[in-house]
Amino acid sequence: MAMRPPVGIPKLSKRSRIMLIIGAVLLAVIVAASRLLGTYVNWLWFGEVGFSTVFNTVLFTQIGLFVVMGLIVAGLLMLNLAIAYRARPVFVPVSGPDDPVSKYRSAIIQRLRLVGFAIPVVAFIAAGVAASSDWQIVQTFFNGERFGVTDPEFGIDIGFYAFGLPFYTWLISWGFVIVAASFVGALVTHYIFGGIRLAGRGGQLSAPARIQLAVLAGLFVLLYAASYFFDRYELLFSNRNSNFFGATYTDLHAVLPAKLILSIIAIFCAFAFFAAAFLRDLKIPAIATVLLVLSSLLVGAAWPALLEQFSVRPNAIQKESQSIERAIGATRDAYGLTPDKVTFTDYPGRSESTPQEIRTNSNNQGTISNVRLLDPNVLARTFTQQQQRKNFYGFGDKLDVDRYMVNGQLRDYIVAAREIDPKNLAENQQNWINRHLVYTHGNGFVAAPANTVNSALQDTSGQGGYPVYTVSDTSGQGDIKVDQPRIYYGELATDYAIVGGQDNGKDREYDSDTAAYRYTGAGGVSLGNLFNRLVFSAAYGERNILFSGSIGNESKILYNRDPKTRVKMTAPWLTLDSDPYPAVIDGKVKWIVDGYTTLENYPYAHRTQLSQATQTSQGVRQPAQQFSYIRNSVKATVDAYDGSVTLFAIDEKDPVLKTWSKVFPGTVKPSSEIPMSLREHFRYPEDLFKVQRELLAKYHVNRPDVFYSQNEFWDVPDDPTDEQQPNVQQPQPQQPGAPTPQSTQGGKLPPYYVIAQAPGQTKPTFQITSALTGLRREFLSAWVSASSDPADYGKMTVLQLPTTTQTMGPGQMQNQFFSASKVTEARTLFQNPNANAVNGNLLTLPVAGGLLYVEPIYIQRKDPNAFPQLARVLVGFGGRVGFSETLAGALEEVFGRGAGEGTTPPNPGGGATPPENPGGGGTPPPNPGGQQITAEQAKAIQDIGAAINRLRTATQSGDFAAIGQAQKDLEDATKRFNQK
Repeated sequence: MAMRPPVGIPKLSKRSRIMLIIGAVLLAVIVAASRLLGTYVNWLWFGEVGFSTVFNTVLFTQIGLFVVMGLIVAGLLMLNLAIAYRARPVFVPVSGPDDPVSKYRSAIIQRLRLVGFAIPVVAFIAAGVAASSDWQIVQTFFNGERFGVTDPEFGIDIGFYAFGLPFYTWLISWGFVIVAASFVGALVTHYIFGGIRLAGRGGQLSAPARIQLAVLAGLFVLLYAASYFFDRYELLFSNRNSNFFGATYTDLHAVLPAKLILSIIAIFCAFAFFAAAFLRDLKIPAIATVLLVLSSLLVGAAWPALLEQFSVRPNAIQKESQSIERAIGATRDAYGLTPDKVTFTDYPGRSESTPQEIRTNSNNQGTISNVRLLDPNVLARTFTQQQQRKNFYGFGDKLDVDRYMVNGQLRDYIVAAREIDPKNLAENQQNWINRHLVYTHGNGFVAAPANTVNSALQDTSGQGGYPVYTVSDTSGQGDIKVDQPRIYYGELATDYAIVGGQDNGKDREYDSDTAAYRYTGAGGVSLGNLFNRLVFSAAYGERNILFSGSIGNESKILYNRDPKTRVKMTAPWLTLDSDPYPAVIDGKVKWIVDGYTTLENYPYAHRTQLSQATQTSQGVRQPAQQFSYIRNSVKATVDAYDGSVTLFAIDEKDPVLKTWSKVFPGTVKPSSEIPMSLREHFRYPEDLFKVQRELLAKYHVNRPDVFYSQNEFWDVPDDPTDEQQPNVQQPQPQQPGAPTPQSTQGGKLPPYYVIAQAPGQTKPTFQITSALTGLRREFLSAWVSASSDPADYGKMTVLQLPTTTQTMGPGQMQNQFFSASKVTEARTLFQNPNANAVNGNLLTLPVAGGLLYVEPIYIQRKDPNAFPQLARVLVGFGGRVGFSETLAGALEEVFGRGAGEGTTPPNPGGGATPPENPGGGGTPPPNPGGQQITAEQAKAIQDIGAAINRLRTATQSGDFAAIGQAQKDLEDATKRFNQK
């Protein structure tokens, strides 16, 4: 039985059409409302910071891609559905009353117009949403700059790989999507309307169905031909060989020709499918398909595998020599490690100078006098306890290091902004008014010279070992003057604030216990009209924004207050450094944020995983992003008072920066507009330095055979001071003849900012440094430094130690520190039941041809409210160890009397800011935490000192009986001291 499909299309009733329209409108409103609301809020924010061009460019590009790609996908799908429907057979056999296809056919016929438009509309939305997220690929293609460097295989400018190839592969991917969707749509339509019938022997395929499907299949195979052709260029990003990146011998001599052959075969196969559209014999495209599959297996897979196994691997060093040379050169270019930026210098690693020569040489004193004693990763709690002032203020978990010229002397400082921290509000302060209208801003810039403390711990009954603060806030000015100390924008300000309003004519924002404040800065979006109040009330789900009487015509809302967030929104093409830092520039507190331009694929360059390369014992602060090209091309500043964002170019030759500057013209200011007052506070970025030192550990090697064997590779050593690792050894007293503690294994050693005078430098400069050891060895192999001085910013120095000597690395020096008798005897420091010893950063500094190691030791009471204070300083040089309450004392133990004269003594200038809440830990002697001691404890302190002296004398003389008695006396005295 055959039936003619009904030609007429049943119409919906008026009521049904109205209900469908209402339902569709409501659904669209619900889906789009939040998106439109967020878009409007962002538009207001971009207008506030003056980057409306960024918002408009991104938005219009996304809308354009949404519309264009949505129309292409939906239009071609609709066209193929229409062709398949119009080419349906006149009569369609029905197999019986239970034929499932006829049921579907009838259902579709009844709602043909709805189905015919609904499917393309869904495709339009899906394709538009997916395409709009790729706006960066499109913009960089149309604005891409040339690099002026060609790849070594095809001789094509690198700009093609950076901006052209991603766009072409993107187009091919969308071609596959469009053709596949059209093929499936046509196939299903032909099946439902009888163009394809599976019943009967072998089934039946109508001529229109055969033609349409064959053409679509041919187009699909033709896209494969284009894909094979462009795959040849992507071989330059290959990771076939685990030792390097880029096209290997197998890629160049087997896979590359195979891709070209497969592309040609695919073209012939595509024409075979086109021919099948007019020939009834489907054997031709079937044979072509089998040919393409077999060719892919034999030419594309089997032949490269055989070549790799039997030719390359047995002769890898010779075969891969050319590829390794290319990888070394490309990696150095891509990561800024070229000879004009990196200087390699041979360094003995052992000093031939006498202690007198070391302590009298001005070059050595340029480093020794600036040795940093304060660890920014340890002292955050100390800053908080002593300088927080109010519970709702706070400092970041990691303080920062910067340098300032104070009284004509350049010194490095531990710096922090005293920010508002909503998380610290007490329970009775947690109402909406307090969180958003009263406690709106921080107050002050806090700094402390990094090379000194207020006094030696032993001198002040537990009140020594603290930073010497210089504070500039609303109550007064320190050595670093700040005109506007109020901090409205910072890393801890994660919530919005409403400012500029008054309560019954009185200012409302907390400024001090006796005064309120009203914001007068340019930052913020106006809440002076009802519409904006309604918008933000809906955006934050807070009705108080709409009804609060404290919000007036002059009120503004500050949001997106984190410096990194503000920079990322204004420059979405940048990868940001994980550590913004505050600096005082011309009397204003500004956050400085380093921005990187990156590329995922640079021919032959090493591919870096950002989170892995930047992970140290301090944790992971970056996402899992991959790239093979990076430049620190942009420095961004965010004003802490008004939130203004400024982008400065510092590498104007970077082609990636040039490209994005064409996309967003006028958003990045030229380097010539950077004031010197700002340039003097630029730091070479920490994350970039971490990436570069990882690569220098491998790519300092020049010879391909040595690179392949890896016997001259270096390693970033583990941090021996990392107490978070389970197998990090704590210092323990050593009996005479006891074994030396083994090397500890923790997270990677972080780099450190210091002021030092490296070999070849004429004066001390601010730089970031790191030690490198031999591959899977503990001995030092190199010392790397990058300058932050404006005169030679970004210049890297690599001191290479000879392989014939064995200079102790950080782990070995840590072991020597805590194996030294003077350290193991300090039982009251390291084994006090009331306090913990905390290892500070272990600095490695080149001095007189050798390496000087310095490590501060802090103590902290075992109390939730306790905080660290500097207790001792460890110094190591040439096998000698110094251990003292001061750096000068430790240096004199190593170099002799007078060696510490150049250091900054404790308690400079007559004192330090006293702590508001004394509670830093202590071990007897002196008195921990500054508590009043009893007469019995005072007697115990004297007995402890006497026992230590007897133990030192007995150890030196080898009198074991006296050692045992001295240790017993020391334990007894310690117990008496610790008795409540």
